Amino acid sequence: MEFLQFLSWACIVFTVGMFSTGLTDLKKMRASKSADNVQFLPFLTTCLNNLGWLYYGILKTDGTLVLVNTIGACLQSLYILSYCHYTNDKGESQLAQLGLTCSLFTVSMYLSPLADLMKIVRTGSVECLSFSLTVATFLTSTSWTLYGLQLQDYYIMVPNTPGIVTSLIRFFLFWRFASVNQGVPSYKLIEI
Repeated sequence: MEFLQFLSWACIVFTVGMFSTGLTDLKKMRASKSADNVQFLPFLTTCLNNLGWLYYGILKTDGTLVLVNTIGACLQSLYILSYCHYTNDKGESQLAQLGLTCSLFTVSMYLSPLADLMKIVRTGSVECLSFSLTVATFLTSTSWTLYGLQLQDYYIMVPNTPGIVTSLIRFFLFWRFASVNQGVPSYKLIEI
C-alpha cells in the first residue's frame, strides 16, 4: 500500500509538473503581449485529454486521477484563454487548428456507435443501438455536410460525412436484425 501511495504522489508531482510547463509560454505571452511562437493545438488537445481522464477518474472514484486532471484542465484552460487574448493571428491559423481538432472529435463521435458492431452481428441484436439517435444523427450529419459543402468549408463537410455513412450502416443493422424477436424490434425508441 505504501508503494501505491508513493506512485500516486509521483504521478501527481510529475504530471502537474508537465502541465505547468505551459506557464513558460504564458509568461512569454504576457511579456510580449503576443502569442507568436506559441502553439495553440497542444493546449486544446491536452485540455480535452484532461477532461476525459477527469471524467474517468470521477467514475472510478480515483482521487489521484481527479486531482491531476482537475489541475491540468484548469491550467490548459488558462493557457487557451491567454493564447486567444494575446494572439495576433485571430484568423486562418486558429481556424485551421481548431477546425482540425473539432473534425477529429466529430469523426470519433460518429464512429462511436459502431464500437459494438461485432457484438451486434454475432448476437443479431441491435438492442444497444438507439433508433431515434440513428435517425437524428442521419438528419443532422446530412444537413451539416450539405451546409459545409455550400460554404466550401471542409472542416464542416468532411467530418460530418462519416455520420451519414455510420447512420446508413445502423439503418441496415436495424433492417437486417428486425426479425430476431419474431416481429418485435430488438431496439427501443427513446421515450420522453
